[in-house]
Amino acid sequence: QVQLVESGGGLVQAGKSLRLSCAASGSIGSINTVGWYRQAPGKQRELVAAITSGGSTNYADSAKGRFTISRDNAKNTVYLQMNSLKPEDTAVYYCKIESYDYSPYGVRRFHDYWGQGTQVTVSS
Repeated sequence: QVQLVESGGGLVQAGKSLRLSCAASGSIGSINTVGWYRQAPGKQRELVAAITSGGSTNYADSAKGRFTISRDNAKNTVYLQMNSLKPEDTAVYYCKIESYDYSPYGVRRFHDYWGQGTQVTVSS
């Protein structure tokens, strides 16, 4: 059974920083892209940042220049360093891991795993 445990959320003042972590455990297979998403009240979940197995990154415009995504493959952990936080960054943040493995018949199977979410609240 795969488990994703997120940590690092909390309440901070605008301009401060937070670092989110997402640690995966269990039979997760080979990890491809990992990403951080967020969902504010009344809004749809949106991509914040993603990083591929090769290290290529992609950021939402709102995150560019302020957030940095990174991964530690040996620890199956992904991080999101968030600097210069703004009140509009307030949301529940979720990590998502895309992985694959092989069936007993050698067929590649793709999986998406989500964390439980961690609340980030930025006060003005």
